[in-house]
Amino acid sequence: MTRAGNRLELVVPPEAAGTRFDRWLAEALGDDSRARIQRLIETGRALVDGRRRPKSFKLMGGEQVEAVLVEAERVPAPAAAQPRIAWEDDHLLVVDKPAGLVVHPAPGHRRVTLVELLAESAGGEWEPLVVHRLDKNTSGLMLVAKRPAIQSHLREAIKRREVLREYVVLLEGRLEARQGTIDAPIGRDIRRRTRMSTRTDKPRSARTHFTVERFVDGSTLARARLETGRTHQIRAHFAAAGHAVCGDTDYGGASILGLERQFLHSARLAFTHPETGAKLEQTSVLPADLEAALRKAEAA
Repeated sequence: MTRAGNRLELVVPPEAAGTRFDRWLAEALGDDSRARIQRLIETGRALVDGRRRPKSFKLMGGEQVEAVLVEAERVPAPAAAQPRIAWEDDHLLVVDKPAGLVVHPAPGHRRVTLVELLAESAGGEWEPLVVHRLDKNTSGLMLVAKRPAIQSHLREAIKRREVLREYVVLLEGRLEARQGTIDAPIGRDIRRRTRMSTRTDKPRSARTHFTVERFVDGSTLARARLETGRTHQIRAHFAAAGHAVCGDTDYGGASILGLERQFLHSARLAFTHPETGAKLEQTSVLPADLEAALRKAEAA
């Protein structure tokens, strides 16, 4: 993808062959508003090989797509959505991201993002380079590099399984095993393209290790450790296993315990510093909303 001002140029990858124009464009731009994407197409602000095409146009792969975006006025992040810097040096930082804060700017998303907040605090001295992402409504620890070489090194370390990423999760029902591994390839769901699923025509390997901490009123409080880092991996894996994350209505979970989001928190990061070689570990306690939900479950 290349960008000049509000004009974007994209190339349709071969694996998108057969996909509707509007669905592919929504995924490519990270915009979950179908109406907004369809307006781009219908008003001629999104073209395929320089020509207007209907929203239902089936792509073949290899096309050049040009989109002209209307930038919305940015809305400041609320005080509750300000990130906490858990650890920092001249090379990288570990950020404790609150729920509700989007990591990267995306078309149609008006609220200020994590990257923009970090860039503002950096004052131009360094550029925040995200090493791995968290979903908007997932809270907790994530790595951010200050230089491309550090970002590249840490991403390679993740690929080599040298970065420990552990989450606290509350699951519906009681897991049958106290510990185990979910080894199931996932990809875009064949019917609901905004979801990741084991029911996919483009599977990618995915492994999630888990350990049960305790059972709480018919639910399971567990620790989940990522071996791979696919989009929505923990949510999709446990949903496929019949134990959706509590509060995760997008993946079949019930809206219970006063939860307004999925009970999923990145609680622990451990890695080797790419410059100093030091072994680093950071932890994050459950935020207030998840702690309150857990207390409510324990009191039931």
